[in-house]
Amino acid sequence: MKRYLLALFAPALATQAFAQKGFDGPTGKPYTYKTSAGVEREMEIFFPKKHDPTKSQVPGMILFHGGGWTGGTLSQFRVACAYFASRGLVCATAEYQMLGKESPKLPQGVSKKRVCVTDAKSAIRWFKQNAGELGIDPARIITGGGSAGGHISALATMNPGLNDPADPKDIDMKVVAYLWFNPAFAPEDNKDSEIDILTHMKADLPPAVVFFGDKDTWKNGWDTAHAKWKSIGTKSIELHIAEGQPHSFFNKDPWRTLTLIEADKFLVKHGLLTGEPTLKIPTSTS
Repeated sequence: MKRYLLALFAPALATQAFAQKGFDGPTGKPYTYKTSAGVEREMEIFFPKKHDPTKSQVPGMILFHGGGWTGGTLSQFRVACAYFASRGLVCATAEYQMLGKESPKLPQGVSKKRVCVTDAKSAIRWFKQNAGELGIDPARIITGGGSAGGHISALATMNPGLNDPADPKDIDMKVVAYLWFNPAFAPEDNKDSEIDILTHMKADLPPAVVFFGDKDTWKNGWDTAHAKWKSIGTKSIELHIAEGQPHSFFNKDPWRTLTLIEADKFLVKHGLLTGEPTLKIPTSTS
């Protein structure tokens, strides 16, 4: 299903000007989930108010930031995590090993993106392994991310390989839903099947909501992936297109708020949240 995001809110947006805010939001509680390449890898976790892990297990969400597999910070999804925690989820945003100096030397034809995927798998496993302490239901984990983070969240949960030998082998990578903000699926990934989304697709994809700007230069890679999913019978993808918007449009208002509202509705539809979104379309011009 494809919907045009701007059209959904056209009446409210027509007479408004918006501040273009970047990353902000409160920080979550830091946890170290592993050490890779000699560096401790952290995630920040955001909890609902009055959340008591001894009395309730709620769905958990873990999001991965973008940055071209070489940069980016946890700040990208702090607003999203804080919001969904306010709606009742335990939400995490995790860092991971970047490409560059700390990445191992690999044979020709082997992508350095592998290390990013391996760390994402470790983060999701750690999240599930500590479900009791965190008060989450390990059978109701949502994942996703933006750009490169969308890519690694997909490969971490779809590719059975690229596991860290130190990770517990009895914790699976199953998730119940995806939130993908312009996931970066690159045609050149076909040079290394381990990080190529087209290699690891199955028809029974868990429900996924996807946001793309129609001016995004990465959209061709998404279009190829989406077409293949449809060709194998996948019907669980809800696609939202923002007209006139480039890559990473979702990082700034009004688009950040609009995408979070639609992501909220998506999670309600699939039984992972209840009630109406509490976010309002931004009206401030400051």
